[in-house]
Amino acid sequence: MSDAAPHLSAFAAGRLIASGPPAATVAAARAHRAASGETIVFFDDVAGRVVDIDERDRPEAAPSDCGDAPRGRGRPKLGVVAREVTLLPRHWDWLAAQPGGASVALRKLVEAARRDGAEADRIRRAREAAYRFMTALAGDRPGYEAAIRALFAGDGPGLEAATCGWPGDLTRHIRSLLER
Repeated sequence: MSDAAPHLSAFAAGRLIASGPPAATVAAARAHRAASGETIVFFDDVAGRVVDIDERDRPEAAPSDCGDAPRGRGRPKLGVVAREVTLLPRHWDWLAAQPGGASVALRKLVEAARRDGAEADRIRRAREAAYRFMTALAGDRPGYEAAIRALFAGDGPGLEAATCGWPGDLTRHIRSLLER
């Protein structure tokens, strides 16, 4: 998950139409589609996914104010969520022997893993976002397979060579996703 602000990019026929906050991007794409009739593809740059946007002028549905919703397990005011964890008996024994018990030990292990692997996780998420973008908007272009291999091999020059015949907006957006 990411705490980054929502950021959309809109493409039509391999060209970047708009990029930025969702409301501004959708408005620009709507205007472009009205003028050109082209199909617009929206891409969530933070989540790394193609998203369906309802561009019609419709009022948003009002959220429900039902206060009778059943409460979940855990301590929601603290952001604690109870879930099942399956471990071997020796793991449970080790966790039980830790100061503060299993929950404290698991939280410390998770935080240490997040901290130690932050850069590798960032690179993995950027590559996955670029992969999803390339698959959705360039999967039928020449050099696509070579570009994917170069992407996951971390071969920047190979990726650039494989995408050299693609529209400039696509290659620039791939680079921006990888730099994010």
